[in-house]
Amino acid sequence: MAAGGAALGRAALAAPLVLLYYGFSIGITFYNKWLMKSFPFPLLVSLLHLLLIFGLSALARALAQCRSGRPPAALSWADCLRRAAPAALSTSLDIGLSNWSFLYVTVSLYTMTKSSAILFILLFSLLFKLEEVRVTLLLVVLLIAGGLFMFTYKSTQFNAQGFVLVLCASFLGGIRWTLTQILTQKSELGLQNPIDIMFHLQPLMFLGLFPLFAVFEGLPLSISEKLFGFHEAGMLFSLVGKLFLGGILAFGLGFSELLLVSRTSSLTLSIAGIFKEICILFLATHLLGDHLSLLNWLGFAVCLSGISLHVILKAMNSKGEKAQKLHKEASSDPDLELLLHHTEHGEEEEDVKTPQEQ
Repeated sequence: MAAGGAALGRAALAAPLVLLYYGFSIGITFYNKWLMKSFPFPLLVSLLHLLLIFGLSALARALAQCRSGRPPAALSWADCLRRAAPAALSTSLDIGLSNWSFLYVTVSLYTMTKSSAILFILLFSLLFKLEEVRVTLLLVVLLIAGGLFMFTYKSTQFNAQGFVLVLCASFLGGIRWTLTQILTQKSELGLQNPIDIMFHLQPLMFLGLFPLFAVFEGLPLSISEKLFGFHEAGMLFSLVGKLFLGGILAFGLGFSELLLVSRTSSLTLSIAGIFKEICILFLATHLLGDHLSLLNWLGFAVCLSGISLHVILKAMNSKGEKAQKLHKEASSDPDLELLLHHTEHGEEEEDVKTPQEQ
């Protein structure tokens, strides 16, 4: 009963967090595709969103300090550069390339290709011997890769340049979440709070993405009327409003992702991500008119089966590791082991006495 109550409690906690994550994640996906049609400067948009996220994070930290009276976690520039820079760089490039790809690909192709981030995480784990080569892991890799191939094969809306951009973003996304998880697990840094992580990463992310913006968008933007050639003030205010909306969605997505992982687990985020992708593809075909053939849908199903298998294996391994850890802790404590043995012995005696008493 106690275990069932705890499970229900975790489910009750996870449900609103998952819904929050769905709202921001699905919202910003369709927002980016919509914005790129009228303002085709994805790297500038990403930089402006980073600045807005930094400002909102600073405001949230200040409000939290006023309420609690405790100073928020603070890292020196030296610690940020040494420990947080790799995570910040991979995150900024993941976001920048993802937004850039919306100039060329459909929402459905973007969603499908981004789901291959698990493939890169597994390949890195095998390369650095974090995971042992097992038949089940190879099956996961084959299912995801095969599903991605089927989804893109003879697709009428396929764009090679956009596909490469999303694939690179997925590659960086695998690195991003691995490094972010390591960063949050370092208790001495004090960055368990999602707001603190976002506050410290944004400046480094801005510095990491700015050179890419200067090279690819600096000159085109300087001569574009999209930014400097407005003939009406209303158009300028409309653009500012659109960019501010995107910043709010980006802040909410980053916060909900980190909050979901920190309050539940990365496994919950993985499971939520599977159903989120199904929702996005359904909405993309009905709202944006994305064309998917039977082979494309079959490839999506194959890819999802690979991701689902990975989630199941991860859950089983996590459960096995916890049981093994508890067993080791009991074995290492003689008093606890004696108590457990005495309890088991007492239960056996009661079982023997019960029939006699009856």
